[in-house]
Amino acid sequence: MNLHRKLLQRESLGQPLRIGVIGAGKFGSMYLAQARRTPGIHLVGLVDLSVPRAREVLANTGWAPERYAAESLDHAVRTGGTYVGDDPDDMISHPAIDIIVEVTGNPLAAVRHILKAFTAKKHVINVTVEADAFCGPLLARKAVEAGVIYSLAYGDQPALICDLVDWARTAGFAVVSAGRGHKWLPHFAASTPDTVWDHYGLTEEQARLGGLNPRMFNSFLDGSKPSIESAAVCNATGLAPPPNGLEYPPSSLTSIPSVCRPKSEGGQLHCKGQVEVLSSLERDGRQIPDNLRWGVFVVFEGDSEYVRRCFGEYGMITDPSGRYGALYKRWHMIGLELGISVAAVGLRGEPTGCATAFRADAVATAKRDLRSGEILDGEGGYTVVGKLMPAETSLAIGAFPLGLAHQVKVLKPVKHGMPLLWEDVEFDPTLEAVRVRREMEAVFARPAEAVTQKLD
Repeated sequence: MNLHRKLLQRESLGQPLRIGVIGAGKFGSMYLAQARRTPGIHLVGLVDLSVPRAREVLANTGWAPERYAAESLDHAVRTGGTYVGDDPDDMISHPAIDIIVEVTGNPLAAVRHILKAFTAKKHVINVTVEADAFCGPLLARKAVEAGVIYSLAYGDQPALICDLVDWARTAGFAVVSAGRGHKWLPHFAASTPDTVWDHYGLTEEQARLGGLNPRMFNSFLDGSKPSIESAAVCNATGLAPPPNGLEYPPSSLTSIPSVCRPKSEGGQLHCKGQVEVLSSLERDGRQIPDNLRWGVFVVFEGDSEYVRRCFGEYGMITDPSGRYGALYKRWHMIGLELGISVAAVGLRGEPTGCATAFRADAVATAKRDLRSGEILDGEGGYTVVGKLMPAETSLAIGAFPLGLAHQVKVLKPVKHGMPLLWEDVEFDPTLEAVRVRREMEAVFARPAEAVTQKLD
């Protein structure tokens, strides 16, 4: 409630939170647009593989050239300006920076940056949720060991869902379900970068003019990104994944509490306390009016006649029984909201979502029949799609995580729709991300242990 006041205090004292951002893509650009007008923070450095692109992003998001003309990180600290460079290690190790924002979108690079930040005793806000999905529980544990905060990014749907879940539980409600909306039909699971624009209703020329990345958009459309994000939510909140993957039941806003209740009571859930993703389309392709395509939701239970009566008195959206209520945010604003995480981590010592155990996994699944010798092309591509799976199932079968399924050779045929296993692929055991994932599997193969985030 008082983060803005605390930021103003930092500003007046000349003690801003000092931030380093790695990655100048869409999410990073959106944060930069807001960071320039947020009191109490100092963007010390922006790092990207392309320095000219990073400078162009700053210009396009309203930064005056003199504000990002610092000649070095030290110069930026002395003058209050911003240094633009291409060396993340240099920025991560700089003693003046308090928080690293990892926004590369590359899960292998993200793991390396995050671990280096822990070694340098920096807090981390991880926008690259793909990395959190395949090793977030271990990253959270390593953050505690390092005495720093590791956090999901507010504005992205997982952190917003965590916020709604926390609100409900803090108010004394049992959470029945939580999740996000999505445009979904079953055949989208087979979509590739060649077909994605047809499903979105765009031409290739419109997509090109808009600078839209077909692989990124396809990762949302084919269900990979919803599975990745749902895994992060499960691991952070304790909610369970559906046993056979996300089912994407169609729902309007007013039917959320009816759809997201147990099947035994007329809903679509396997159990109470489960994540799910709601489709904005009926199965015949018709768009549902007043849908939640861009938003997030939580369903909670009124466990007494008095509470259920209160639901009715105050116009709560409920199922027909009046027992289950729902709240939602109809839209999320991605990087425009990231400042909430920066302030929460830097001023309160609190993450806006953080894994507490390994409960769910996003597993690489064959998008079509795969032949021996083929090379996997990762999230949003032609060969694999992400499927949400209980962690205990993933560990039991030796499933290969989606986040590592890029530029990896297939060793034996895998049928369409089947999960890939570690034994099905040729992977590099020396890669840091692979070693971290294998370490996490060894740690969490034992009964799940809570990871308590250390607060200041």
